[in-house]
Amino acid sequence: MAHNYISKFEVFLRNTVFGRFVYSLSRGKYFKSAEEYADYQVPSKYLDLESKEPILVDWDSEDDPQNPQNWPLSLRLFFVLLNSFICLTVYIASAIYTPGIEQIEKDLDISSTVATLPLSLFVIGYGIGPLIFGPLTENAKIGRMPVYFWTIFMFIILQIPTALVKNIEGFCVLRFITGLFVAAPIGVGPAAIADVIPMAYVPFAITFWSVFSVSGPALGPLIGAIFTVKATWRWVFWFLVILNGVGLALMAFFFPEPSSKALLYKKALILRKKTGNENITSSGEIELKHMSTKEVIIDTLWRPFEISIKEPVVLLIHLYISLMYAITYLWFEAFPIVFFQTKKFTLVTMGVTYICIFVGCVIGASVYIPWSYKIFTKPMLNNEMISPEVFLPLTIVGSIIMPIGMFIFGWTSSPEINWFPPILGATLFVFGSFFVFQTLFNYLSMSFFRFLASVFSGNAAIRSIFGGVFPLFGSALFKNTGSERFPVGWGSSILGFIFIGMIAIPVLFYFNGPKLRARSKYAGLGDMGDMDVDTQPEPISDGKESIISHV
Repeated sequence: MAHNYISKFEVFLRNTVFGRFVYSLSRGKYFKSAEEYADYQVPSKYLDLESKEPILVDWDSEDDPQNPQNWPLSLRLFFVLLNSFICLTVYIASAIYTPGIEQIEKDLDISSTVATLPLSLFVIGYGIGPLIFGPLTENAKIGRMPVYFWTIFMFIILQIPTALVKNIEGFCVLRFITGLFVAAPIGVGPAAIADVIPMAYVPFAITFWSVFSVSGPALGPLIGAIFTVKATWRWVFWFLVILNGVGLALMAFFFPEPSSKALLYKKALILRKKTGNENITSSGEIELKHMSTKEVIIDTLWRPFEISIKEPVVLLIHLYISLMYAITYLWFEAFPIVFFQTKKFTLVTMGVTYICIFVGCVIGASVYIPWSYKIFTKPMLNNEMISPEVFLPLTIVGSIIMPIGMFIFGWTSSPEINWFPPILGATLFVFGSFFVFQTLFNYLSMSFFRFLASVFSGNAAIRSIFGGVFPLFGSALFKNTGSERFPVGWGSSILGFIFIGMIAIPVLFYFNGPKLRARSKYAGLGDMGDMDVDTQPEPISDGKESIISHV
């Protein structure tokens, strides 16, 4: 039994950076694939040299240890945890410098609006990044692990010149490029999790990952405030070098290639060499052969925007989610006004107030997970038909809670009122927005399964543009609409009224979703009841497999 576990752990290590390095250094002596051993019994279907038909490579059995879904449960859970931790470390970078904006204004001789620009460019960068790195991770020749590892490596390297930068132009350029590189773990994280977790349990794993991803922007200002007070604003970037260096070291040993497409591509190459049968191939290899460069470019860059423009359901959801995303970054302007200027918190204690974003997310997850099990996982395990609209009741609940939280936050910001009510309002907003995020993403994934990667890439790009632009006018919004007694009252109310109007979006989808999907040329495979819960279905694009798989 112990030997069996060790062998499975060896399989886990084999496709890590460490495993590949040892394999190359030993010239293939250590960490070999099963097919490379001399006593490997080649299945008979691969020995048919007379057939002219392609022979698709698959796993040798249902319990093949090389299949990522058959890794030991403890290793799969650790993989999800490490994936989530890496996402946390890069998300922290988004707003970590914001508590030191006053220092930056003096050091670089700029205005407060210009000092916010590096935050906006960082967020826009990791909205554009998935359009570039997402397709690379779906290329069977490359896989997820190399893109994931080397983009984090470049992220760490870029923190060094950022910490030393002497002018705002260089600061802005470096933050934008850094944002592009962190897009890989942010965009690929859920896909890598889906590679190793059975479909019925993916929502739980993604929820866990989401808590970490939301924690990043919440912890960033707190960490930044501590370094700004104890040292200077430049030290936050040295902290990122250390933190992400630890993450990169863990990745080298415990982040193997999770993509079955990439692993089977490699297996096909080994079997072809071992048997001399040129008909042996893999689905990833066929996919690459059947797509021209033009098709790859269209599939990668244009389709996300094409679907967003031509599909009203997708466009409305993108706008809704993007507005919620932008509000999160607007708070990086509102919180200092409320707690630092109005309620006279210190810089560090003001940073602590951002933890309410994390608390709201955790409370939301504690409600969402059992609810999701009841309406999605349990029926799926019982092979029952599931409609995308099952997620929408909780979306409606969340969409009602959000404006309530906004109004509480705005109208309890007076210096005469205790600090707790605005914290409660912010927590309530995040609690509701967590429901909306999770349920609408699930609704999109079930409704537009064939073009899921394009839909999510478009969403990432649009919401990041919103999240990047809103902080630029956030300060002006609150200053021009606020009063001495309620500095963010009317600014928050304007946003709250917008959210009230947008409650109509999930209500519309709940009552008319099937009709809207029936008219759409992009919707399809919405009912997933006949899907094997232990398999990861591949998306289809225009009659053939898309180069981008589902998230």
